[in-house]
Amino acid sequence: MRSITIIGANGRLGAALAREYSRDFEVRAFGRNELDLGNLDHVRSIVSETEFDLLINCAALTNVDYCESHRDEAFLINAMAPGLIAKICREKSARLIHISTDYVFDGNAATPYTEETKASPLGIYAESKLAGEDEVLKVSPDNLVVRLSWVFGPDKPSFIDQIIQRAQEHDAVAAVADKFSSPTYTIDVVNWLLLALDNEAQGILHLCNSGACSWQEWAQYAIDVCRGLGIPTKAERVGALSLSDMKNFVARRPLYTVLSTANFTALTGVQPRHWREAIAEYISVHISKK
Repeated sequence: MRSITIIGANGRLGAALAREYSRDFEVRAFGRNELDLGNLDHVRSIVSETEFDLLINCAALTNVDYCESHRDEAFLINAMAPGLIAKICREKSARLIHISTDYVFDGNAATPYTEETKASPLGIYAESKLAGEDEVLKVSPDNLVVRLSWVFGPDKPSFIDQIIQRAQEHDAVAAVADKFSSPTYTIDVVNWLLLALDNEAQGILHLCNSGACSWQEWAQYAIDVCRGLGIPTKAERVGALSLSDMKNFVARRPLYTVLSTANFTALTGVQPRHWREAIAEYISVHISKK
């Protein structure tokens, strides 16, 4: 593999992949201004004219609440466009990795979801992302659909950056304590995807850091790390909220979407490091230097 095309390079994951892979591969990265998945003719033209051995589609319409009232747009960007991209990749005999989400599950489980668990989306965003998975794998079962959860990294602020900022500016902060998943560090995903490709991964694969937590636990640990590193915060403790307290949310959110990475470990022999280790590194390397 010599050349990689990345769609969604303005996003948190796409930017990390473009930066890191450009060290060893020829990388062509497209942001939304350069390649809008909402315009299928444009997608067909640009992707068909670009040479690559591997395409990674990180682009999506991810505003969960917006999707509830913009169903057609959500399915266009999250399902129809990935299906078209998959067909072009097949014509080029190129590999495709399509990024999906833990939100395809309804959150009613009590143990981590495996790739074999039947998906049951709650809202339009989740429905459209599941439809995108189906479109990509319908074109070729050799394609790879990667489900991620709670993505964070240095290229675009995420929940963790927002909670640290709030803790630095306010004496009291709070986060949802009854919604659980696994944080996923973009820098780790960079390496995991290459390992998956080296081991001929196909179909659906779950990738995230090991361990599970609530938003409140995630936020509390981040503040603890900051204070341990001498990064000052006004707030020391994170209060507990319920998901039902979030009155500004329009779409339903699943309460539990912890993903099992057992298949990835069986395939590669690699156990993803714990989310606490990844968070500590992120704050030490990227937050403490600000």
